[in-house]
Order: sequence, then C-alpha cells, then structure tokens
Amino acid sequence: MIRVLVSSAPIDLAAELERLEVGGAVATFTGLVRADKVAGRGDVAVLELEHYPGATEAALTRLLDQAVTRWALTAASVVHRVGAMRPGERIVFVGTASAHRAAALEACAYLIDRLKTDAPFWKRETVAGEARWVEARDSDDAAAARWGA
Repeated sequence: MIRVLVSSAPIDLAAELERLEVGGAVATFTGLVRADKVAGRGDVAVLELEHYPGATEAALTRLLDQAVTRWALTAASVVHRVGAMRPGERIVFVGTASAHRAAALEACAYLIDRLKTDAPFWKRETVAGEARWVEARDSDDAAAARWGA
C-alpha cells in the first residue's frame, strides 16, 4: 500500500500508523513546525507551505516507488501539510513497513532526506510580522546525496 497525501488538514498519527501495521516492522518520522529564533528577527510565528498541485504528489509518489523497490517495503506513506501552520503543529509524516526493521528504518530515513530536496514545496516564515521565503539548505542537499541517484 502506497499513500501520498498533501493537505491543509491536521495529520492524524493514529490513522496513518494503523494503515502501515501490516506485519513485520514499521518506522515513522513526524516533523513539527519549529519555533526557532531566526537570526536577528525573533521567533517564527507562522510557517506557510505552498506546493504545485499534481507535481508535488507525483514527485512524492516517485520517491515512494523508489523506496518500495529498493527496500521491498510492504507499505509506505507520506502525508505533508500545506497552508499556514503554527509552531508545534505536525507538518509531515513519513512511514514505512517491511518484513524487517533495517529496511523500514533505512527507507524512512531515505524518504525524509529525499523529500526535502525532491518535492516541490516552498516555505515562508513570518517573524515579527514580516514574511520571508526560506532558502534551501546545503545540509538538506548533503543528506539527500548520501543515498545516491
């Protein structure tokens, strides 16, 4: 079972986990909107995510297909929020299931590393009443690169 969902609705962790519990091992990652201070500007009040409908889902589906093939997964899921979110809200859920834990854990790490660079999302942070687009990070590129092409 492959599941890709891009939505403005809150992520229901219990429902997502239940979809993956098909036997063997399940690995998950849940990302939260950080309340980081932005250098010289203050705390992030709102994070807005925009995407390119259709293209985003297609990119996520390609990543899931690659993971399923590479690690012989029995199930995999990516749920990503879009729209305005506040610190502490869930922004992304990645889950993988396999007959063995190593495959589930590696595939989960692969998916979160690759979606940061391979899925068309754009982030805008509002700090002290001023909104700014968030630039891509070299550390995200390095994390994705460790998995090869």
